[in-house]
Amino acid sequence: MKPNTACESCLMPFAKDPGKRESDRYCSYCFKDGTLCYEGNDLKEFQRISYSKMRAHGVCVLKARFFTFLIRFAPRWRK
Repeated sequence: MKPNTACESCLMPFAKDPGKRESDRYCSYCFKDGTLCYEGNDLKEFQRISYSKMRAHGVCVLKARFFTFLIRFAPRWRK
């Protein structure tokens, strides 16, 4: 079985994760203190939150929009 190389919630590559991960499945932004930071199941809301956080961290508009679009393909959000 192939190990995960990206977060199952936001698709951020683990190699780019600046924090200390607590889970093999999620990045340090999505999973803290033993639980998911966003526990809801509304993809659009999660995308809005992710976009605003990326912009706050200095990600340019075009990249933030692209990465936000890709979130819908993460294992957590597949239907």
